[in-house]
Amino acid sequence: MSPQDGAPRSAPAGPSGPEDVPGLPRASFTAWAADAVPQLGPDWTPAVISGGLSNITYRVTSPTASVIVRRPPLGKLLPSAHDMGREARVLSALWRTGVPVPEVLAATSDAEVVGAPFYVMALVEGTVYREPAQTAELTVTQRDQLSDSLVDVLAAIHAVDLDETGLRDFGKPDGYLERQVRRWSGQWDASRTRDLPAMDELVRQLDTRRPEGGEVTLVHGDYRLDNTLVTQQDGRPTVAAVVDWELSTLGDPLADLATWLTYYSGPGEDGSAVPVAAGLTAHEGFPTTDDIAQRYAAVTGRDVSGLDYYRAFTDFRLAVILEGVHARYLAGKSMGEGYDRVGASVPLLVDRALSRL
Repeated sequence: MSPQDGAPRSAPAGPSGPEDVPGLPRASFTAWAADAVPQLGPDWTPAVISGGLSNITYRVTSPTASVIVRRPPLGKLLPSAHDMGREARVLSALWRTGVPVPEVLAATSDAEVVGAPFYVMALVEGTVYREPAQTAELTVTQRDQLSDSLVDVLAAIHAVDLDETGLRDFGKPDGYLERQVRRWSGQWDASRTRDLPAMDELVRQLDTRRPEGGEVTLVHGDYRLDNTLVTQQDGRPTVAAVVDWELSTLGDPLADLATWLTYYSGPGEDGSAVPVAAGLTAHEGFPTTDDIAQRYAAVTGRDVSGLDYYRAFTDFRLAVILEGVHARYLAGKSMGEGYDRVGASVPLLVDRALSRL
């Protein structure tokens, strides 16, 4: 993450202040960091980085260092969700490969330190594009170049050697789509706040229309522009790091491409069902979703003709994720702004998924 991520959501007490920041208690974290991240020192100031609707990410700054701390959200968590150990493992495995990621500095499964497992990673210089006003400052050519960089990095993720990185056992090699539909159906049952008959129909169609087979690669699971840090190289926007690996596993690369397209809307395309990064890529110069898919096909050699099913599946998965976010908002466990608008997107995404099928 980067100091250019935008203004912090909260301004905690000064370095010597006794107040705890929600999710990052000062005394226990300081004691743990003395051995795990000694460069930080005891006089640190945390800030919740803006953006994100799931895990909490803090920028922690002291006179001697700045690091990024990432932990699960506050409140009740769904089974198997928000696994910090998996995030730390995949980042460590990808460090120094062709996939740009931050370096993991320390991690712990000890929930006594901050109330949940967490990890610390190095700060990466770069810009996170979250608002349409930010991408409006890019030239038409730069928007096209940024899109190409995003395609190239996604292709690199899907080309990772699972044996060399030790990720061969990072997920089950077969039955990805079947397991995913079953898993997210269970998550829906665990987090739903309302009756939504269209969701039952969507799950049925995802089961009956599921394509067989499929390639198995590393997948990020939540790949999109605002989950990257971007730098300028000779005026050309380039992805410097991919972050937020919470949903990474072994799976079908076309589902990963479809995830990106779920959040993406090019000029003239309707992205109103998705509250995250709305309008971010709607400016002239950004390709359409079909153009993105064809560029990915050209770089990887993969057939994208059956992408509609995958796009329906990723709309479904996002709807379930947002229902969980909405449930935490209703329970008063959200930190930051915008959570009051999330719940309305869930039925829109379900309807959009059904229309794709």
